[in-house]
Amino acid sequence: MTADPPTTASLFTGLSAFPLTPLADDRLDERSFARQIERLAGAGVDSITVLGSTGSYAYLTSGERARAAALAVANAGTTPVFVGVGALRTSQVLANVCSAEDAGARGILLAPMTYQPLTADDVYGLFGTVAEATELPVIVYDNPGTTRFEFTTELYGRIAELPGIASIKIPGVRADPGEARTRVDEIRAVVPGHVTIGVSGDASAAAGLNAGCDTWYSVIGGTLPDVALKISRAAREGRGADAVAESARLAPLWGLFAEFGGSLRVVAAIAEHLGLAPERCLPLPVQGLSEAQRSRVADVVRDLGLDG
Repeated sequence: MTADPPTTASLFTGLSAFPLTPLADDRLDERSFARQIERLAGAGVDSITVLGSTGSYAYLTSGERARAAALAVANAGTTPVFVGVGALRTSQVLANVCSAEDAGARGILLAPMTYQPLTADDVYGLFGTVAEATELPVIVYDNPGTTRFEFTTELYGRIAELPGIASIKIPGVRADPGEARTRVDEIRAVVPGHVTIGVSGDASAAAGLNAGCDTWYSVIGGTLPDVALKISRAAREGRGADAVAESARLAPLWGLFAEFGGSLRVVAAIAEHLGLAPERCLPLPVQGLSEAQRSRVADVVRDLGLDG
């Protein structure tokens, strides 16, 4: 059902940028979204993942998601586009998979969304159903901060044996290099060689890449691709100290992520400050940051030289 594993695996390495899905007057702002995709492709990111948590997928209708997927592929040029397909019901997930296929996506990102708590068997069954239904490679999306579901290492291994599973997006790793390496090695030991491991949690991306992760699934890469590429390329070229130093330089930004309850509101404020998204671009009831908080974000962006 899937492409030859080594060929497929090469898609899921490097920097995958996660852009916002901006809204204006509670509707998808197609022009702003398309400009973001063009900008990411022009920056040279390795792939673009739309409709992840940064892309507010859980708040969008199936029609909005299909349109966003189509716009992303149409404006990405030769840059591979992966599309988030998570939804509460398996039938809705499969409909989103069809939309991603129709758009020309090169892969799909699947998170186990839920209202009622899910069991490991529930999640395994979901991935099995999706893997059987599509030839697109699948990224396992482990984001307990939003889904409230915690993958075990054992479950990673079970799911990774399914046909079509290409990558696992893990939560952030420990800053300590030894602890980070131990965690990545634990996962590597239970998944097939063709399944890549991708780190998220931007503040720990350098640690994860230096510990052996193949990919950085990056929030900040979707809005500030150049700075994310500095970290990613340094790690991939064996310049681990440079990757850590560049990440440390961004400590004020990572601090805002922690202070303001995560990355989404901060990244939206940055995109709005840079003119990449309309004001108040997040889906209600998510109101974004206050004016005072936005001013602090703008100061950090200027101080770090990220608005040039």
